[in-house]
Amino acid sequence: RLHGLDFARFLAFAGMVFVNFHVVTGGGSGPEWTSVFLGFLEGKAAATFVVLAGIGFGLGAARFGAAPSGAARHPGSAFTRTMLKRAAFLMVLGLLNSLIFPADILHYYAVYFVFALVFVHSSNRVLFGVAALLPMVFLLLLGLVDFETGWDWTILEYTEFWTVQGFVRNLFYNGWHPIIPWLSFMLLGIGLSRFDLRERRVQTMMIGLGAGALSLAYALAFLGRALDPELAELLSVSPVPPLPVYMIAGSGAAFVVIGLSLRFFSSGTIGVLAPFVATGKQTLTLYIAHIMVGMAVLEALGMIGGQSAEMALLSASLFIIAALIYGTIWARFFKAGPIEWLMRRLVG
Repeated sequence: RLHGLDFARFLAFAGMVFVNFHVVTGGGSGPEWTSVFLGFLEGKAAATFVVLAGIGFGLGAARFGAAPSGAARHPGSAFTRTMLKRAAFLMVLGLLNSLIFPADILHYYAVYFVFALVFVHSSNRVLFGVAALLPMVFLLLLGLVDFETGWDWTILEYTEFWTVQGFVRNLFYNGWHPIIPWLSFMLLGIGLSRFDLRERRVQTMMIGLGAGALSLAYALAFLGRALDPELAELLSVSPVPPLPVYMIAGSGAAFVVIGLSLRFFSSGTIGVLAPFVATGKQTLTLYIAHIMVGMAVLEALGMIGGQSAEMALLSASLFIIAALIYGTIWARFFKAGPIEWLMRRLVG
């Protein structure tokens, strides 16, 4: 098992907790370093999660012989059936979660998996080409369809989410993680899975490309702010709306995090990082827990809204520490987290 991928999952999970706790506690201001830290994490942690999902998808496809690099040990149709059932599981779980947390990402994952099946036999040239094209398609849609349709920005709520038209629009265009262009992250992950991720050369390539993409994205954003307010909006690294420069930044951050994480574990030993790896294997369970448990505690303490950025960081840090303790203890007795076990039990 590539422990670096589990470690990267933990880092992405921690980043999402920081961002989501900041949002639900009121998104208050604080010292400049908190704004820089949270601003950098916004959208990058979730993008890293989706790239990791793509890597996992690609490795699974190869194992089942459903991808060009696969060993054909099992028929590809078995992989397709498994992923469609997994997508159905995530769609149901995500929609239930949306009743409590409108910014749910799981139901988007379900559709990412379905579309990923369309590209599972495609070459890397096609995968990377479509990944580059989708942000341009989003930019075209932005000129045709009002991005704010269905939104009440005062309460960050998509008022038409539970209508057919609104749900489809939210899912594909103007939701928190829309298929166009967020599917790009999934396709990049599938492409990465076809390289030997244990090789230092591949890890170095990922770190270098990621750092270059991040530098380019922030240079363009800085240039936009310096020249013109309208240009600044077009060259924004903010994930909402997910414009092309944000997609470059999100991809770059994912490549750096995953590449460095793989490098940390290139020797094959885990050592003192074992708790982080164990926790990273249970991120589906912990994603639900940070909403059902973490945010429930915040609400019970009267900390939903009106809190400072420092309080958001403190509460998120405490939850992450609790997750590490839980993840370490749970892994001593079980191979998978509760929800991971349930999903495998139901869908294989």
